[in-house]
Amino acid sequence: MNEPVIDLASIRAVVFDIDGVVTDTARVHAASWKHVFDAFLRGRCDPFDIRDDYLRHVDGRPRLDGVRTFLAARGLTAPEGGPEDEPGAPTVHGLGLAKDQIFLAQVDKYGVAAFPATVALLHELRHRGARTAAVSASLHGRRLVAAAGVAHLFDLVVDGGDAALMNLPGKPDPALFLEAARRLALPAGQAAVVDAALPGVQAGGKGGFGLVVAVTRDGPGDAAALAGHGAHVVVPDLGELGVRGRVLPLRA
Repeated sequence: MNEPVIDLASIRAVVFDIDGVVTDTARVHAASWKHVFDAFLRGRCDPFDIRDDYLRHVDGRPRLDGVRTFLAARGLTAPEGGPEDEPGAPTVHGLGLAKDQIFLAQVDKYGVAAFPATVALLHELRHRGARTAAVSASLHGRRLVAAAGVAHLFDLVVDGGDAALMNLPGKPDPALFLEAARRLALPAGQAAVVDAALPGVQAGGKGGFGLVVAVTRDGPGDAAALAGHGAHVVVPDLGELGVRGRVLPLRA
């Protein structure tokens, strides 16, 4: 593993995943999914594992893809239904709508917190001339960044709304990260990706990003797996990630 530093001699921008890296909302997403899936699974198979099932099958994917992927992993299917379904209906859309309803209720009730170490890193990067972007498969990425009070620390946000409009696949496909780099007018090799889940780390590696940083907030157990799937740097918290140099202006 390399030294945990972002070297701005080669990296001109950093693209952050929102949930679990910028905002402390990954656990809210996971708990919302558990509530919905456990009701659907009752009497059929084991309940949804709030950590492993979330990270393996749901995190980083568009909401409906997450429903399909998780159910397929359990050998189950559900009718597709449509956006007019009642939240909680036993359809792909119904389950997705129920999750969205529960998640937004929790956000409205408790608010959104940004990780202090991430905020400090964002300030440091921008002070040194680096550009920054935030990415999420969630339709509510912009809302979460604004609610956490950190929208001013990003040049742009690419979220699930953009993905739907542009028909971009979710992680581990790098499309969302690459779209952020495109909007920053930089090749992927001159940008870093920061993510806290395996699909995001895989996406950074597949996208050819110059640096892929993995954050292991739940302990070091996943460090080897993350390193084996594309992470150049693995840290338990972004407070341990340094910044070297500053971004020089491009020559005309």
